[in-house]
Amino acid sequence: MLEKTFYKTLFGHSFNIPVKVNYWDGKSAVYGDGEPEVTITFKEAIPMKEILNNASLALGEGYMDGKIEITGGPYSIQKLLTAAYENADSFMRNAKYIRFLPKQSHNEKHSKEDVQSHYDVGNDFYQLWLDSTMTYSCAYFQTPEDTLEQAQMNKVRHIINKLDPQAGRTLLDIGCGWGTLMLTAAEEYGLKVTGITLSQEQYNYVQKQITDRGLEAVADVQLVDYRELKHGPFDYVTSVGMFEHVGQENLELYFKTVGKYLKDDGVALIHGITRQQGGATNAWLTKYIFPGGYVPGLVENTQHIIDAGLQIDDVEPLRRHYQHTLEIWDKNFKDHLAEISKLQDERFIRMWDVYLQAAAASFESGNIDVIQYLISKGASGKYLPMTRDYIYEKEIK
Repeated sequence: MLEKTFYKTLFGHSFNIPVKVNYWDGKSAVYGDGEPEVTITFKEAIPMKEILNNASLALGEGYMDGKIEITGGPYSIQKLLTAAYENADSFMRNAKYIRFLPKQSHNEKHSKEDVQSHYDVGNDFYQLWLDSTMTYSCAYFQTPEDTLEQAQMNKVRHIINKLDPQAGRTLLDIGCGWGTLMLTAAEEYGLKVTGITLSQEQYNYVQKQITDRGLEAVADVQLVDYRELKHGPFDYVTSVGMFEHVGQENLELYFKTVGKYLKDDGVALIHGITRQQGGATNAWLTKYIFPGGYVPGLVENTQHIIDAGLQIDDVEPLRRHYQHTLEIWDKNFKDHLAEISKLQDERFIRMWDVYLQAAAASFESGNIDVIQYLISKGASGKYLPMTRDYIYEKEIK
């Protein structure tokens, strides 16, 4: 009886849409006014103690283990969690439900383990639901008609264009992923590029791309921690989706390292997930998807940029672009479930589905954002054009 009362209190204040809950004892309740838009079905009760330790972790594991089902359309999880993020009293935002967080470490050994646990799942897995560019970060939709592949290439060129690059100069891509940005910079912009990653799978893929495209004279990839690269400095530095992995305690070092790798008056474009409300972690994401992950706050990042002796040229939020990117990824993921099920078990599939939809919900609600920081080592914009027009003039289709 006490447990049922607890659940009613938990869900009675958690959503801004009507939600139906089917309980494990066969009874049901509707929370909110109107026809339910989403239904939560508990096949068994999740212990109250586990929810009080950390609701997102307990309920996320409950879904992964098949103890919870969520129905109401293909994006029912996203709709449910968006409604929860938009409600200040919900289990996604109320401090009494997010107290416990797993311990984290970000030394070089743990950083490598963290990256490999996520990115070395296998290139064959990512190839099923990413686009042909193998770009695993926020796309940039110039028009509603852009395909995911077009939008990812838009993003890559948008980043490079912001640097106002001059052919023959050097670029370092910190956390280069599967290499699309660095290889595009070499082929289309005439830059000499170096990419670094801690993922063996990504390193192997990029090395093969360099060889296949005949770019050995202008492109280099290294399997090395961002703190340990031995050469430089570079005219330009890019880093996409990287600082979310370094941990709160290493953010200062990360931005100082960016500065160390830049030549005087060099320019960097740093692109990553940022909370406008301040930094945060999520216990479920930390345990299952991004070990060691920490989403820094906007003010936090800005202060670290200044403390590193760098200056800000431009800041651009791309929240809606990442929401749309994740929605496409989740659709692609579902479209390839037959192939994915040959590679992964049911628990992994449920974990990945809730991750993609939960991330989309977090962006949709404004709980998190993705922001591009254009920064200079030296006086801001010293060698950049006077207005932003130079960026968009290159992007006119």
